[in-house]
Parts: sequence; structure tokens; C-alpha cells
Amino acid sequence: MKKRLFRLVAYCALLGIISLLGVLFLPRNYKVLEFTERPNTRYWDLKTGSRIGYQEIAGDPAANNHPIIYLHGGPGGIVTNETIEMLAPLAKKNYDLYLYDQVGSGHSERLDNIEEYTVERHVEDLAEIIEAIGAEKVILLGQSWGAMLAMQYLAEHPQKVEKLIFTGPGPILPIRPELSKREIPDSLNLESPKFSNKDGNRKAYNLRSRFVSYWATTFGKKLSTDQEADNFFTYLNGELSKSTKCDPSGTVESSGGRGYYAHIMTIRSFQKIEDKRNKIRGLEIPVLIIKGQCDNQKWGFAAEYLELLPNTRLEIIEGAGHIIGKEHQKRYLEEITKFLD
Repeated sequence: MKKRLFRLVAYCALLGIISLLGVLFLPRNYKVLEFTERPNTRYWDLKTGSRIGYQEIAGDPAANNHPIIYLHGGPGGIVTNETIEMLAPLAKKNYDLYLYDQVGSGHSERLDNIEEYTVERHVEDLAEIIEAIGAEKVILLGQSWGAMLAMQYLAEHPQKVEKLIFTGPGPILPIRPELSKREIPDSLNLESPKFSNKDGNRKAYNLRSRFVSYWATTFGKKLSTDQEADNFFTYLNGELSKSTKCDPSGTVESSGGRGYYAHIMTIRSFQKIEDKRNKIRGLEIPVLIIKGQCDNQKWGFAAEYLELLPNTRLEIIEGAGHIIGKEHQKRYLEEITKFLD
């Protein structure tokens, strides 16, 4: 009787181990939109080793304005067709407009060595891109993480930046956690979104995806293919996007092509970032910050931009969340155009 009981327990334990290994190591499928290549995409092959896909919308060459470079959010985000259509009117204001997928996402090449996805690599890529287009100066338009990237570039190349436009800016690196607790002035009338990133992460992550993330950030290796990881990130982004609006109802399905390894590994590199605030503090570069009333980024992080850069103007868009252009495109473009003029 004891032997039978022991065998039963051992058999159940073995089944449990096999099941767990299956959950951890067998690839998973996610019902998400597939990434569709844009037919008119162009490419830069940079000295950094990055192959970068981009869109160029040319303005009037006789206008002699400095070009605008759009820096998408993420890390690991993409330039969507909607973003291109939304920003295209800026070219009609006679600004050359460049929108590129950062390395590891969208049309840009995935890296075999995922430990190369770092903030420093993204800054080096941006510097190479500005050299490639031959611009004396540029206007950087950064969304969320794109603002964080722009600030890192600014610290090293202030002479190359004409103006900065930030929408829903993330925290300046290295992150000062205490800023997330800063009290919001009543006059700003800011509100928290009904849905949080924490809610999205809780719903989307499973044992397999957590293990893939742990393996990558601990050992610097891929446990899943780029396609599986990117499809998971598309699924995850669909949940996280609910926190980017005041009201999450009516949130549309997330488009494919986002880069998961670029996302988690770049975030891992945040902790290694040198504090360059002293290089930024007091620069007189004109800055526009557009922040939604229900932005999921904490007020204290935006406030630090205002404190470091004295020539900064803040605009709060009532009824908007983190991605302002999607909800209030007309007002978004009006504020940007007014600032550029």
C-alpha cells in the first residue's frame, strides 16, 4: 500500500514538473495584429551596427527650417501609420519630418545580442541619424520614452538641438523615485486614469512571459524567438494602452511590430545611466511640454523638466490622457505649430 501511494505521489510530481516545464519552455501564441511592412520605408545602415527603418516627409527646401525628428515611446514602440498621418501636416509648414523605428522594433533590425539594447545605444543611433541627414540642428519631438531619449541626447549634444517638444514625457534618467510622490498643484486639475499600467501588467503577464523576461534580464539571452516576444509585447501593449486614456472604454487593438527585447533590456539599462542633470540644467533651449489631464506619468516627473530647463512652456490638455494626439489631434497640432512659429 505504501509503495502504491509513493508511486502515485511520484507520478503526480513528475506530471507537475513536466507541465511546469511545458508552461515555461513551450512557445505561446497570441492573437494579435501581425506587423505589416510599410512599402515606402527607407533604411539607414548606421556605424553603430543598427539598421533603422524610417519615413521621411519633405517640406519646402527653400524654407531653410531645421528638420523635425520624431522619437516614439516605449522603449520598443513603433511609428504607426496613424502617427505619420497625424504629423504629416508639419511638413506642410515647411519642416522636413523624419520618423524612425528605434533599433529592435518596427521596421528596424532586431539584435542577436540583446544586451546591446541600452539607452546609450539609442542615443548613439540618434546621433548617427542626425549626422546622416546632414542637419546642423534638429527639433526633437519625443513621446513618453522618446522625451527621455531626447534628454539623454541633449546632455551630450546641446549645440545640435534647436527646440524640444515633449508629449507625456517620462522621467529624466536616472529616475528619481521621490518625484512620483510630489504633490500636484490644484490649479492644474490633473486626474489619474481609471486604468493603470499595473492593471495591464497583471492581466497580460503569464508564467512563460515572466520567465522569458527573467532569463533575458538576468542572463542576457533570448529564451523565445523575437516573433513570439514581440507578439506578446503587442498583446501587453493592448492592455497597457488602457491606461493612456481618461476613459479606457473604446480602446482599439494594438498594432503589431513592437520590440519586447528592446523594451525590457533598455529599461534594464536605466539603472546604469550616469546622472547628467548638471549638463542640462539652465540650458536656454525652447521647450514645449504637452501633458494630458489624465496622463499616466506622474506630475513630479514633468515638473523636473520645468525646473531644469527655464525656457519651458507647459500645456495641459483637458480630457486627454498619455497619447494626446490620438484623442485631441487638432489641439495637439495647434500647440506644436504655435510653438514652432
